[in-house]
Amino acid sequence: MLAVFSGEVVEVPAELVAAGSRTPSPKTKASELVSRFLGSSEPAVSMQLADLGHLAYSHTNQALLRPRSFAAKDEIFCLFEGVLDNLGRLSQQYGLSKGANEVVLVIEAYKTLRDRAPYPASFMLSQLTGSYAFVLFDKSTNSVLVASDPEGKVPLFWGITADGCVAFSDDIDMLKGSCGKSLAPFPQGCFYSNALGGLKCYENPKNKVTAVPANEEEICGATFKVKKMVCYVLKKNSVYSTCSSGLCRSWDTIASIGHSQQGTLGSDSAEYCTVE
Repeated sequence: MLAVFSGEVVEVPAELVAAGSRTPSPKTKASELVSRFLGSSEPAVSMQLADLGHLAYSHTNQALLRPRSFAAKDEIFCLFEGVLDNLGRLSQQYGLSKGANEVVLVIEAYKTLRDRAPYPASFMLSQLTGSYAFVLFDKSTNSVLVASDPEGKVPLFWGITADGCVAFSDDIDMLKGSCGKSLAPFPQGCFYSNALGGLKCYENPKNKVTAVPANEEEICGATFKVKKMVCYVLKKNSVYSTCSSGLCRSWDTIASIGHSQQGTLGSDSAEYCTVE
């Protein structure tokens, strides 16, 4: 599957720009990427989103346990690859018929997220159990939502084309020809939303997602890593410290940073959060 969005819709990730700058490599325009995909994936289904982007998919070389599907409803378009183990339960929860498939469910879940704001995206995505990756575009708001399952069972990559478009695909070789080193695996257990603050971890929204430069011999120019945020809570006058992964905090050490960005201090308890 392939999804391409113009810079007017998706802000180009600075980490991917930096990855391409470190090791310059040939790129092509987004239009050439789409043409190459359609030419190598016949028969294929494609949809032009005016000047905003392009969606395309094909069942060619489709893995048995990673079927690809597409659906559109109420100006919401979605590409989905994989299967949901709890499709039946979620379909019932969202009031869908028994015949609803994964891509229809994702659209319905997204509509609930959008229409019940500030309904958190992390809650919606954490409900999905299975192996999956999807790209959703809401034309009514020009919003993009991209997500991958917590274990990365369905490969998904993203990169930047020569004309500054952001592309998503399950085919790394397809993107490599147009994105060069401005390319990275989409981090598992994460989502990207241009309406909700960019790239985040939905397993724990407090976790920090950072880009790590790749070696020159690697295909991708960067890899995104999720660093877990761990919070400690300690009661005042407690004789114990709170420890995690060898890091211990006493009341005094937490209290000393109680008013900093990562620490909060109450009258009889303190909380300290740090990235491990």
